[in-house]
Amino acid sequence: MALIRRLVGFVACLGILGVGFSVNAKDKEKEAADKTVDSGTFSVLKNGRHVATETFSVHEGSGGSTVAAQLKSDGGADSAAQASELKLSKTGDLIRYAWHEVSPGKAELEVTPNDQFLIERITPVPGDKATEQPFLMPTSSMVLDNNSFVHREVLAWRYLATSCKQEDGNFLCTPAQFGVIVPQDRLSMKVSLTPVGKEKLKIKGAERELLRLNLKDDSGEWALWLDDQYKLMRILVAADNTEVVRD
Repeated sequence: MALIRRLVGFVACLGILGVGFSVNAKDKEKEAADKTVDSGTFSVLKNGRHVATETFSVHEGSGGSTVAAQLKSDGGADSAAQASELKLSKTGDLIRYAWHEVSPGKAELEVTPNDQFLIERITPVPGDKATEQPFLMPTSSMVLDNNSFVHREVLAWRYLATSCKQEDGNFLCTPAQFGVIVPQDRLSMKVSLTPVGKEKLKIKGAERELLRLNLKDDSGEWALWLDDQYKLMRILVAADNTEVVRD
């Protein structure tokens, strides 16, 4: 993804594109146009109990990148599910964001650029006329939608690319603010990211040294931990007793 290229360009140690895979000659053209930057699942725990799973992927193509996510809550036949797809240009600008309910409802929404605005179109029921809401936000604004934890990973990558540097062998970061849009809440806001530093904590029973960032938005503060490949490993929302862990 172009945003990731900028990360690699600003400091080679990030290595986020270091995803190894092999292809045959028939697939070489596809490899050049579509690379998996990250994929996997996040388990969502509330008060220590597993309540949902997010399956996600981040792909880089010749025309930009795609961030896809599917969230499904626990609950068997009564479970709720949603899916989203975020498309970004080579420079990291928004091309299109689409979200829809899989169950129990069928609501849909879409965000696209329109001159100096971002336009959100909401359709509560497929086939109904969509309502529109404009946001006076640039196309460089990040989408940070509800219950999409991979969006927090992409925001962390943008932060690392724009607010961190190598100096005398040290990796130095400064606090930064970003304008974001939260489509499901139909709002825009400023969020801030602040570096905390390396911390040791247990992930699935094994002790890891991870980079911690604090993300603050209108709803409170989130702690994010990334590994040495700058992949998001854990999120903690202490005020809400919510934890998100990479499987």
